[in-house]
Amino acid sequence: MNDLLVRAIQASDRNWVAAFVKSHWGSEIVVAKGRIIRPAELAGFAASKGKEPIGLLTYRIEGLDCEIVTIDSTVEGAGVGTALINVVRKIAKAKGCKRLWLITTNDNLNALGFYQKRGFQIIAVRPNAVDEARKLKPQISLKAANGIPIRDELELELELSE
Repeated sequence: MNDLLVRAIQASDRNWVAAFVKSHWGSEIVVAKGRIIRPAELAGFAASKGKEPIGLLTYRIEGLDCEIVTIDSTVEGAGVGTALINVVRKIAKAKGCKRLWLITTNDNLNALGFYQKRGFQIIAVRPNAVDEARKLKPQISLKAANGIPIRDELELELELSE
């Protein structure tokens, strides 16, 4: 997609980010590792084709770690997710981070394949962690659209070499 534009989100994008996250995650919050996170308050990147926004990545940096909190694309297989990962990877390295990491769930087979193809490795599995997450965010479904019960959190990381 050669007319893809990726830019840092601005304060003026906050309402759009909140709406985009709500449309993809069922709420303006996400829960991972027992924490409530509000992506609209985070740094991030928006991807667009022309004037139409087609992707969003939000992240946070803590020490030497950069966590991808959300990543979504409205167009599959067009390079949007890869472009967003490449930009945050570059920013994380420039800020001295040693790893890029994220949490997904056991049912998200497309995401697991996507991340592993881009060099991420599964480094932790938290069995039944989603039961705890539902206490903070009851909107989390019991089953995914693919019929797989949503139960476990999987942590993936990509080491950022010099």
